[in-house]
Amino acid sequence: MKFPLMRNNILREDLDAVIAHLQQDDPILTHGANVRAFESEWSEWLGVKYSVFVNSGASANLLSMAILKLRHPEGGEVLVPPLAWVSDIATVLQNGFTPVFVDICPRTLAMDTKQILSKITDRTRAVFLTHVQGFDGLTDELMAELERRNIPLIEDVCESHGATHNGKRLGSFGWMSNFSFYYAHHMSTIEGGMVCTNDPEVYQKARMLRSHGMVREANSDDVKRAYREEYPELNPDFIFAYAAHNVRNTEIGGIMGRSQLKRLDANVQRRTENLLRFLAQIDGNRYRTDFKLDGSSNYAFNLILKEADDVFVERLMAAMRAAGIEFRRGSAGGGNQVRQPYLKGVVPPNHHLEFPETEHVHFYGFYIGNFPDLKNEEVDELCRVLNAV
Repeated sequence: MKFPLMRNNILREDLDAVIAHLQQDDPILTHGANVRAFESEWSEWLGVKYSVFVNSGASANLLSMAILKLRHPEGGEVLVPPLAWVSDIATVLQNGFTPVFVDICPRTLAMDTKQILSKITDRTRAVFLTHVQGFDGLTDELMAELERRNIPLIEDVCESHGATHNGKRLGSFGWMSNFSFYYAHHMSTIEGGMVCTNDPEVYQKARMLRSHGMVREANSDDVKRAYREEYPELNPDFIFAYAAHNVRNTEIGGIMGRSQLKRLDANVQRRTENLLRFLAQIDGNRYRTDFKLDGSSNYAFNLILKEADDVFVERLMAAMRAAGIEFRRGSAGGGNQVRQPYLKGVVPPNHHLEFPETEHVHFYGFYIGNFPDLKNEEVDELCRVLNAV
């Protein structure tokens, strides 16, 4: 593949850091000091008080919804985008909430603010907003209204590390935020994710939920003391507060994260430069170029037809395949999630048709790989291929 979705995301220096750890006489491999150090360094970089390292972004989604469930055991509705990764919706269902879908804004690919506000009811328990493909999905209007209505914002930033809103990093605005460190993302721990928050209660719950619901995983003396006093007949090392999960990561993941974090800002800058070069050259008569670029941290080049054209889109895909350009049709998560079989019986028949902006991306939108060592001449060649169709 001449133009893959990702290239060289794990460097020699990352592997050397892992090897140096393994060469110790008795290296710790499970969750340990490097995990804790990565959590602290990540929190400082993001601008939040607390972070909890887990084994995937999907697990970060899962813990966020599990924590919301502890607040609302009766269930309720969570507003979600139809353009997202499957776990953004699956974890809502897994925790007994009803997903309420909100169509996207074409300039950000995130849920449209006015449509979010129109769908809030007394059953709304949270807005679970995905920052898609590195774009800033927040608006000041949305945050002000959510605060006024006392509805928590949960941010999925799995594809948008380093993106900002009003100069502040995405993932530092919500009640909770989720990140992914999968191979194809801005930085990688091979597999991994992070739950971030400024809420100390959420932090302690996330630590326990990450590891079987064990109280000993909390790092608050007050929390542990309260459980010991309430359950004196139990071994304090084996008090399980919640019917939870095991989604811990490892020391190797922590070492990889600490190494990759050092160059994340530089990588974000280079990705942004690549995006600007790409958008400046592709044919604006055929493809959308009017994205909201303020604060963006591009994950992948978005190639979305301005108008629906079934004949042209087939020619476009054939041309990309012939040129060795790897692509994903439908952009984030394969397009409109409402069409997926796991939602049969959950949403009404033909519900997917109620989201025309997402439907357009589903059939006439793609993403193409962007990564830090993509050369200017490669971006130029990509654009020549796309413009020649």
